[in-house]
Amino acid sequence: MKTNDTGLNPGEIEDNQPLGISLTDNKNTRDINGFGKRFYRERMGEGRFRSFTVSCKDSDLWIGVDSESFKFEMIDFALKKLIELRRTLESYIHNHPNFQTSFFPVKTKKGDPEIAVEMSKAANVAGTGPMAAVAGAFSEYIGKAIQKEFSIDEIVVENGGDIYLKLKNDLVLSVYAGQSALTGKIGLEIPAFNTPLGVCTSAGTVGPSVSFGKADAVVIASKNCALADALATAFGNKVKKAEDIPVTLDLVRLNKKILSAVLICEDKVGICGQFRIKPIESF
Repeated sequence: MKTNDTGLNPGEIEDNQPLGISLTDNKNTRDINGFGKRFYRERMGEGRFRSFTVSCKDSDLWIGVDSESFKFEMIDFALKKLIELRRTLESYIHNHPNFQTSFFPVKTKKGDPEIAVEMSKAANVAGTGPMAAVAGAFSEYIGKAIQKEFSIDEIVVENGGDIYLKLKNDLVLSVYAGQSALTGKIGLEIPAFNTPLGVCTSAGTVGPSVSFGKADAVVIASKNCALADALATAFGNKVKKAEDIPVTLDLVRLNKKILSAVLICEDKVGICGQFRIKPIESF
């Protein structure tokens, strides 16, 4: 997205030289720590994943790998890849500042960095600025790089509520929706056979990033993590009050690239798609 600095918690509920450019989306340059401690990470992957975090400026990634596949070398590798990716995108933005500030799609050209091209494609489908896809794009890029370098059964990469997953067994993600009474009470079951995929969250009431809506959480699952990110932003912008959920959900259903969606505003929720929803008793 980013329109959210929280979102989904991949907890094991069930086993079924940088240029100094902020990469938070769409003109919002608050440091990632301005939102405060990412407390929801304390619940992520309990007992199932060996986890670590890597950070570079306003990029802060939680990475979980199945215990049998985990190697300490992954930490240094992930950090180097993150720094490399940021430098690439920062350099591109330095020469193409509109790529960072636009709220509308921005075209790339042949020879542009892969990360910029991927973000541009996602933004073009969603009708957003390319930075609406930055967190999801980073999650998928880092996740796939680790998979390529190491032999891994399962990996989860979370970047401010935007998640890339490759699973061997099903996983239930709990939806964090700020102050909504529904926060942490709704679980989205991710079937392993559908992965790899991205599950991304946008919110207008939580986190430091820009949203034109007032949703407490708009969760989108799609095979492409950058696209899930941009679509979460796009549909999040449309939910300005709880009464907007039904019409927004109708629009979500029209998009064939969306596997599942959860929309929460205040005490109302809208759900559609292929994945099962499971109630969660405590958060």
